Amino acid sequence: MTARFFKTGLLLVLTILALGSLPGAAWSERSPVPQAGVPNSEHAGDARVIVKYKADSVLMRALSVSSQGNTRPQHAAALSQRLRLPLTNGRVLGSRTQGLRATGLSSSQLAAQLAGLPDVEWAVPDQRRRIAALTNDPFLVGGQTTITPAVGQWYLRAPDNIAVSAINAVGAWDLTTGSPGTTVAVLDTGVRFDHPDLAGKLHAGYDFVHDSPTANDNDGRDADASDPGDWSNAGECGVGEPARDSSWHGTQVAGLIAAATNDGIGMAGVGRNVMVLPVRVLGRCGGFDSDIIAAMRWAAGLTSDVGFGAVVTKVNDHPARVINLSLGSGGSCPASYRDVIAELTLARVAVVASAGNDNGLAVNSPANCAGAIAVAGLRHVGSKVGYSAVGPEVSIAAPAGNCVNIGGPCLFPLLTSINTGTTTPLANSYSDSADPSLGTSFSAPLVAGTVGLMLSVNPALTSDRIKVALQSSARSFPTSGGESNATACRAPDGVPQLECYCTATTCGAGMLDAAGAVTKALNPFAGFSASTTTPTVGSVLVLDASSSAASVGQAIAGYQWTITAGASSASFSGATNTITATLNTTAPGIVTVLLSVTDSLGRVSLSSTSFTVVAPPASGSGGGALGWGWLLALAAGVVGIGVKQVRRARPG
Repeated sequence: MTARFFKTGLLLVLTILALGSLPGAAWSERSPVPQAGVPNSEHAGDARVIVKYKADSVLMRALSVSSQGNTRPQHAAALSQRLRLPLTNGRVLGSRTQGLRATGLSSSQLAAQLAGLPDVEWAVPDQRRRIAALTNDPFLVGGQTTITPAVGQWYLRAPDNIAVSAINAVGAWDLTTGSPGTTVAVLDTGVRFDHPDLAGKLHAGYDFVHDSPTANDNDGRDADASDPGDWSNAGECGVGEPARDSSWHGTQVAGLIAAATNDGIGMAGVGRNVMVLPVRVLGRCGGFDSDIIAAMRWAAGLTSDVGFGAVVTKVNDHPARVINLSLGSGGSCPASYRDVIAELTLARVAVVASAGNDNGLAVNSPANCAGAIAVAGLRHVGSKVGYSAVGPEVSIAAPAGNCVNIGGPCLFPLLTSINTGTTTPLANSYSDSADPSLGTSFSAPLVAGTVGLMLSVNPALTSDRIKVALQSSARSFPTSGGESNATACRAPDGVPQLECYCTATTCGAGMLDAAGAVTKALNPFAGFSASTTTPTVGSVLVLDASSSAASVGQAIAGYQWTITAGASSASFSGATNTITATLNTTAPGIVTVLLSVTDSLGRVSLSSTSFTVVAPPASGSGGGALGWGWLLALAAGVVGIGVKQVRRARPG
């Protein structure tokens, strides 16, 4: 047999194996029914992928020879044999790209299997896309001509080169519009129930302000959470304090969280279809901790006691999973707030609080309490807005409104629902460039509304997982685009700092991304614990992924443990695809372990932790000196490492 004949025959065999039935089975144009709550409608039993083959792969070389260069990749038959999975050819999308389809697994699972083949350059799910249309709320869009700001609700739209800090709520709405069964409590000045953009969005709530001068409504605690106005005369709230008009603060916060959306009037709310529970805790000159803490417990459904000095009960029929606190005052976190936030955390209730408006000074309380999701404020360009507090307690940052210009109308405030009365209520309206909404009070509800969307798709989320999802999905802070004299934000030191560029230790993990956070909520949660974080050489380190969880309606389909760094210091003993794994430590150094969790839809979540393997304690002989073997091992590891008093809280 000549070499030429052998080569021709081999290519012919390869061609037959690669092509199978060249036209392939008929490609069905019928799309699978979208699965509720699943991004891009991935369907667990109907996989669709797009695959590109390597130019020098066996499949493409064989196809090129057989067709004299007229390549139409249709490799379902050959790939079916390799994967032992029936595949169907789809459309040809290029000289080396085609669609493939299978049943019995998800698109992500099929793409992952294909991507591991030597002939494949890449494989991705063939996802469903939707019209990226805005709602019909007239104030949401930019280019406003009849109202101000001209940019409309810039903070809800997708970020661009002007509105860098916009949160992309419209992208989150492609994943969920929120559930009316999810409640966000607004502990504030009460609310104007008659505002047309809050119609149908408010539960009854309660008024927890107990003393008449603060309440400003001629009574104490009662079932009417309406805002009567919080105006005050000069000196009434303290020596030197100026007179203040009514703020309608709770109405503004409620609108940002969940104004009626896609109703053809006014504005949109980030939480869209979630509901608001208005709980009145602030009045003239602010409010007392005793009222606020009692309201926090009631809003979460932990108690029905609403009395003050007497047992009076009112069952909360709509317990909140999120509590928004756009209020605070200076000082460290008191034990009273620390305890109630810990209690709420155990009850899976997220507490979102504004960092405070103190010109770059320390974070206010209760935002600085452990367990709270503290929110700093950003300008439209993504830098810290001048008035926002900063500090390591901040979890995340979101738009707070800013004007840019010194004179004239405010250019980038946060448009929201308001009342026009300076003391008692008058006509309902919206804040604008002449009467702007500015402050970290309005950053917090953007986060609280986003958390409402997250819980709408995954009610099983805990407070800790909510915070992780918000932070891990946040977009990075910019380092340019602000005023010419802006520098990096520094830790609060008692000296005010205005606009500055945020860091992870001053403004949290990054800029809020509502769409990214909801996507994280849909994915499984990967988390694991370890028997120790500083194992001794020769010891066994046990890793446990039982804290991992699938998203609502799904199950965890698989675990995978991998050492991504420091393999010379430890190795796995036993299976690496079970809920627990065991590491044997062999030498000093730092070991990084990655856990990959896959759910029943093929969606993957990752969690990584590093451990420091230390040398064992020195023996008593020879003055405690280590032997040469241990010294060499330690040196190698080091080289590797190298390569309550009563306080009054005010709106935030």
